[in-house]
Amino acid sequence: MNDSDVSKQIQQMVRFIRQEAEEKANEISVSAEEEFNIEKLQLVEAEKKKIKQEYERKQKQVEVRKKIEYSMQLNASRIKVLQAQDDLVSSMREATSKDLLNVSHQKFQHHHNYEGLLKSLIVQGLLRLKEPSVLLRCRKEDVHIVHSVLEAAKAEYAKRTHVHEPEIIVDSIHLPPAPSHHDPHALSCSGGVVLASRDGKIVFENTLDARLDVVFRGKLPEIRKLLFSQVAVA
Repeated sequence: MNDSDVSKQIQQMVRFIRQEAEEKANEISVSAEEEFNIEKLQLVEAEKKKIKQEYERKQKQVEVRKKIEYSMQLNASRIKVLQAQDDLVSSMREATSKDLLNVSHQKFQHHHNYEGLLKSLIVQGLLRLKEPSVLLRCRKEDVHIVHSVLEAAKAEYAKRTHVHEPEIIVDSIHLPPAPSHHDPHALSCSGGVVLASRDGKIVFENTLDARLDVVFRGKLPEIRKLLFSQVAVA
């Protein structure tokens, strides 16, 4: 083999090696690009997922905040409604208390038979205490009326219980006077009596104010039903 043939073979080998190298390089380039695209897609998907999770988290926060605000507004509205109801009931109680003053007022005592009412209140107190001797306390302005009905009250009690007439001592200490516009916060009493056993262990408050409180508490559910049955409080 001469030099020319040798040279041709070497050139063929060089071209073969170069071709192999180029093909290998292309394979590596394609493979690298594919891996890059896969990794890029994974990064994009991961970032999308992260953004979606963050959006959902913030959306939940907004929903929770809205629910809290709605609940607070609902509670505030409910409190306002209940307060308005309480104010109305209180105003009714106050108006009734003012009307109650007319029962014991000197100008209207005869019209409302306050004398007969005092006797009934005394008898009721005696029936509740069932004591042979009691202490009676009333307003200063009612002392003369109490004395005028005392004997009749004792006789009625004795007749109803078939016992001797009890001893009733009218206390020199009096109940507070009727409410005054000059001092609306002072202790007051609209009328009636308070009876107690001689040892003071048993006390029965049978004033007009106490009777009103008993009736008002007993009728309060019925009053609320009549006034607010059409009002829905969530």
